[in-house]
Amino acid sequence: MQHTVKAFDEDITRLRGLIAEMGGLAEVAVQDAIEALVRGDDELAMRVVKGDRKIDELESEVDKLAVRIIALRAPMADDLREVIAALKIAGVIERIGDYSKNIAKASREIGPDRKKYEPLTLLPAMAELTSEMVHDVLTAYAARDPELAKEVIAADDKVDAFYNSIFRNLVSHMVENPSSISSAAQLLFVARNLERIGDHATNVAEMVHYAATGVYAPDIDI
Repeated sequence: MQHTVKAFDEDITRLRGLIAEMGGLAEVAVQDAIEALVRGDDELAMRVVKGDRKIDELESEVDKLAVRIIALRAPMADDLREVIAALKIAGVIERIGDYSKNIAKASREIGPDRKKYEPLTLLPAMAELTSEMVHDVLTAYAARDPELAKEVIAADDKVDAFYNSIFRNLVSHMVENPSSISSAAQLLFVARNLERIGDHATNVAEMVHYAATGVYAPDIDI
């Protein structure tokens, strides 16, 4: 029995490590994608695009390990909840990597006159906030900290406010400058992807809170 418990603990530790590695890569991908956008750095953008493959590979490892744990260890109650949460969290982090890749691709489509767009001053701040959400939710996951998870959930309102401001600015710009519609639309696409990253960080926070407390997000008092 002691051997079985030790083996289970090792599997869970490995599972948490894979999630942490995935999350760290996703967090950096968000930051690098926005830096590539602001600087017009196509080489950095391509590194973000290519780096997404590693996040995908780690998700596959999480899937295989989680299935193995369930099949061989037959976890119950809290342990099963943690394994299922890790499976879901890995899927969400993979999507965050995809959104970062989308931003990196979009940055290569925006012309050299990118600096004339006012939202380009807002997007880095929005990206910093979403990146902090990803960082904090991974910290909450590692520490099993439901209070930090609640803070991440609350922060999503600020991300939405950024998106709404950028949306209004870009729509006005497109109306006044029809020739800029293509580049402005790419920036709007970037803002939308950042907004989705915030949503996904919130989803992870809800899972972390549930894994730690057994209480679903709709019942959380923020």
